[in-house]
Amino acid sequence: MTKHTFPYLVYAFVWVALLFLTGLTVWAASFDLGRLNIALALAIATTKASLVALFFMHLKLESRVTFVYILLALFALSLFIGLSLLDSVIRV
Repeated sequence: MTKHTFPYLVYAFVWVALLFLTGLTVWAASFDLGRLNIALALAIATTKASLVALFFMHLKLESRVTFVYILLALFALSLFIGLSLLDSVIRV
């Protein structure tokens, strides 16, 4: 049997947080917030992805160099998404 790096209670807490955020996503989809719908959906999705990456993929325990590479990749991703959203806002 392998030893887990986090206690099972942490995994349970993250799982409950993911369930809550999924419910929040469904609840937020029932409102028409105009242009804020996309921003809210992306914020919730980013939070859920961060929880999965940090705890279930054990990135929280990695070295700082790995953390810098992850931040660079996330910066590039946010740049691409931001430019795409900017284009869709300008065209409307």
